[in-house]
Amino acid sequence: MSLLVPFDGSELAMNALERAATFGTLLDEEVVVLTVIPDDDEYARDRGWITQGEPFEPEAIAAGMQTRAKEVAPEATVRSERVSSDEPTATSTTNVVREIRRVAGEIDASVVFIGSENAGSVIAPQSSVGSPVANDHRYDVYVVREPGEEVDSAEFSDIDSTQEL
Repeated sequence: MSLLVPFDGSELAMNALERAATFGTLLDEEVVVLTVIPDDDEYARDRGWITQGEPFEPEAIAAGMQTRAKEVAPEATVRSERVSSDEPTATSTTNVVREIRRVAGEIDASVVFIGSENAGSVIAPQSSVGSPVANDHRYDVYVVREPGEEVDSAEFSDIDSTQEL
């Protein structure tokens, strides 16, 4: 069994990878980092992989993602997979989701760690892989969200606390 982290280099993906690395160490499970690169330069620009006018070079993107992932989780196995948009009705996001699910099955993932800014409300915006990946029942899903404001611990007490508020 393995822990799978779909990784696009975003802060949320980095947070998900940090959590997965911690779990991997505690559970003695392999952490697999997966970057899926569609043959779509606009998708790459939207994720900040390349800038406007910069050439779309999937090998360079894969190398950059590997470097970023290894900075967070040096022991992780890092993979990059290319997907093509040969199906006229499929979006790049659809192709990415299919590949994540395929790899999850291939490596027998026990948990998929997903970074989603919409966790707690919805993980189904058009460009998110969260909901379709989470719908697969072959593995558990751990959704990592960006924490909001700092929480003041004085605002909370234990549920069985006898303190007066």
